[in-house]
Amino acid sequence: MSDQAIIVIDMQRGLVLGAHRQQALVNTVNTLIRRGRAAGVPIVFVQHNHATFEPMKRGNRGWEIFGELDRAHDDPVVEKEACDAFYGTDLEETLRALGAKELLITGLQSEYCVDTACRSALSHGFDVVLVADGHSTGDSDMPAAAIVAHHNAVLANLVHPHARIRVLPESGIVLSG
Repeated sequence: MSDQAIIVIDMQRGLVLGAHRQQALVNTVNTLIRRGRAAGVPIVFVQHNHATFEPMKRGNRGWEIFGELDRAHDDPVVEKEACDAFYGTDLEETLRALGAKELLITGLQSEYCVDTACRSALSHGFDVVLVADGHSTGDSDMPAAAIVAHHNAVLANLVHPHARIRVLPESGIVLSG
């Protein structure tokens, strides 16, 4: 059993379409998923049920997990209603049951749910590897590329007494199965 788990956050149709480096992001996440499966690392998908943003409301087309992802029928899917994937969900219990101690975090959007998941994971006692080229967002008050770079820099330098966040490109991640 692996002590790692790959977390794919909000890679849903309504967010993937239009994300910065959309196809490169999907390719990177799929490469990590395939490597993870080969190494026996479990994959957990997190799916956002948005209360007000129509395309991301449960059952709408934008809410669906993006069809080009290498998702197996038995991969756990944790549904959430907040940016924090741990808040009000069974994510922690799912990860503990899988034996995970280190989370490899990918997905959307860098400045919202990815950032929050990384920080919350530390508070729940998990070490984190943020996949530097495996998260993205769209342009907003800053260009998307700057948002991604900013979060890679900031999250790599968070201080916690018992856990850490490392920021590594997909190609630099060592999987333990």
